[in-house]
Amino acid sequence: MTGALFGLTFAVAAPFWALMILLPGWSWTRRIIASPLIVLPVVVIYALLVIPAFGEVLPAVASPTLGGVRELLGTADGAAAAWAHMLAFDLFVGRWSWLDSRTRGVPALIMSPVLLLTILLGPLGLLVYLLVRVRYRPAESA
Repeated sequence: MTGALFGLTFAVAAPFWALMILLPGWSWTRRIIASPLIVLPVVVIYALLVIPAFGEVLPAVASPTLGGVRELLGTADGAAAAWAHMLAFDLFVGRWSWLDSRTRGVPALIMSPVLLLTILLGPLGLLVYLLVRVRYRPAESA
């Protein structure tokens, strides 16, 4: 079951990334991405992986040590849960970046590589977007 959930994790997140990167101007993209619930499928997968192993996970995260985290992530269940954790937060950050970029008028040709970087290396994508957004002011409200 762990392998199936691992494979499913990106499959349920990918359509939202595709909308933001490939169809940023489509009216349905804004409607869909506007909802923070787009991360819910990945969060459910994370819960399915973590809740059964809560007894092992809680000590590793409540009082983390490098060895304890390495041991947890060194298992199939731990790696799959970490993957779901990363994808959920990356998608949430990507969603925020995309919505913020639309408000600021950041061109889609700039945002597409930023979003791709966010998918691949989450915190670096966030850093690049934070640098990009300095250049663009939010559109004035009418």
